[in-house]
Amino acid sequence: MNAVERHHVERVAQIGCVVCRRVFECFTPAEIHHVAEGSAPRSWFAIAPLCPIHHDEHRAGTGFHGMGTDRFCAAFRVPGGTEYGLLVWVNEDLALMDLGRLVTT
Repeated sequence: MNAVERHHVERVAQIGCVVCRRVFECFTPAEIHHVAEGSAPRSWFAIAPLCPIHHDEHRAGTGFHGMGTDRFCAAFRVPGGTEYGLLVWVNEDLALMDLGRLVTT
């Protein structure tokens, strides 16, 4: 990861979980989720912050990796009904952060 990618990842992580923010109206520290289809190459600019409960890489059932894309996106009303809708939320939150209108604690 280069310096520009690291800067972007740090800014995205400051947002906190995009699902908790929108669905539960709270800030929750997050892990980085790569947005990509199947085994496609991963980009540090296509990432979304999800808390461990909503990321759920190793447990079954409670998060993105446990529920699968379709169920997760439907359950949390992700824009467009696809994983790429998480990037819409990220971009909205980054813009709010730039304007000083995003609470990050």
